[in-house]
Amino acid sequence: MKSFKYTINGNVYKVHINSVVDDIAEVEVNGTPYNVKMEKPAKKQMVTLKRPAQAPTTASGEPVVTRPAASTTQGAVKTPLPGVILQIKCNVGDTVKRGQTLLILEAMKMENNINADRDGKIIEIKVHKGDSVLEGADLVVIG
Repeated sequence: MKSFKYTINGNVYKVHINSVVDDIAEVEVNGTPYNVKMEKPAKKQMVTLKRPAQAPTTASGEPVVTRPAASTTQGAVKTPLPGVILQIKCNVGDTVKRGQTLLILEAMKMENNINADRDGKIIEIKVHKGDSVLEGADLVVIG
């Protein structure tokens, strides 16, 4: 059935459980057989397996792939890849220049500067430090 190896006070015990019937277990400890009476009978576990729902497919049998809806926010700086926001280097109302670092995104164990793509004023910051973001998500809105 199962085998275990225990070390107690420096002594090694190899325990093999041969069978369990009601409250009696037949075990071997270092090759010596024992019948062990347990206080409670072993619980029988019933495992129920659920069949996963079938993924939707197209008429040709290809799986249906959905993508997040494209953002419609005008002037939004978007994330180029999925990651975690490490630092936000701007505030609402700040005036920024094209190329200025707005925040730092960690992606694939690397820190990436996310820069302003135009001159303007920060209207809204759509993320917080520690947020996980997907590729194409709005980060900062520049007006």
